[in-house]
Amino acid sequence: MLYNVSKDNLVLEKLKLADGFFSKFKGLMGAKKLNKSEGLMLLSCNSIHTCFMRFPIDVVFLNMDYEVIALKERLQPWRFVNFVKKAYITVEMPEGTIENKQVQVGDLLIMK
Repeated sequence: MLYNVSKDNLVLEKLKLADGFFSKFKGLMGAKKLNKSEGLMLLSCNSIHTCFMRFPIDVVFLNMDYEVIALKERLQPWRFVNFVKKAYITVEMPEGTIENKQVQVGDLLIMK
């Protein structure tokens, strides 16, 4: 699960981890949808694309201290997010999660 320490709330109930080359490369490509409270955490990742995806997503970039340093809301399929300086972790989540859970730059997000 992904928990926002700064806001004291649960952001995602289920969080899959992608830490190898293939799992990061595949990401959410080919998935039909992302359930309301699930996401994908990509380690050692500071840029993404949504090629071959079928749905929009929200994306949170974290530094090595798990602090939110950048947000991309409602990223449509076939888009690219260039390198985010100092990003180490990327979390892909359902569209609208950033707004609904009030995630902001500076928040501390941890995986429980």
